[in-house]
Amino acid sequence: MTVARPGALTRRGGIKVTQADAEEAIRTLIRWAGDDPDREGLRGTPDRVARAYREFFKGYSIDPVDILKRTFEETDGYDEMIVLRDIRFESHCEHHMAPIIGRAHIAYLPRHRVVGISKLARLLDVYAKRLQIQEKMTAQIANTLNDVLQPRGVAVVIDASHQCMTTRGVHKPGTSMVTSRMLGAFRTDPSTRREFLAIIGLPASTIGSSS
Repeated sequence: MTVARPGALTRRGGIKVTQADAEEAIRTLIRWAGDDPDREGLRGTPDRVARAYREFFKGYSIDPVDILKRTFEETDGYDEMIVLRDIRFESHCEHHMAPIIGRAHIAYLPRHRVVGISKLARLLDVYAKRLQIQEKMTAQIANTLNDVLQPRGVAVVIDASHQCMTTRGVHKPGTSMVTSRMLGAFRTDPSTRREFLAIIGLPASTIGSSS
């Protein structure tokens, strides 16, 4: 994994972008908003914002498949559901670059091998630390887990608040969106799906088999 340092070049879509380029873009936005980027309170803002964005979007520099490469086969035949629930995350919507803040629940039914539970949280973070829409992020997490581990089933549910609609636009605070992706046994076996939903505290009617 290569992580760009401040001042280093970052490739995005084949275009080389430097820290200085990012800071100048932020100065332009400050001027566009109606303020002076050279006044005392804003002089350090372009550098701080650029460094914050590097943290917000660090998922672009990490390969999600690498996170799941180390697995364990010594499970004494354990083949029941594994669930990591209430994983808090922060992301940013690709339409307004406004925060998406929520919790994810990730489950799988192992076939021959399992992965360390912290890797499930890291997998979520890799995709969350990119410009996203919640539907795509939900599918990406489930599909990657399914492709790498090849378990008997995968389930991902995300419940998140989108500040692009709570702090602007329709201004509807207190709302959240729930998305799900069910694969394998979680999709085909209603009892497996019900067990998962009960574990994460959702009624079975919340998410159907077409998820």
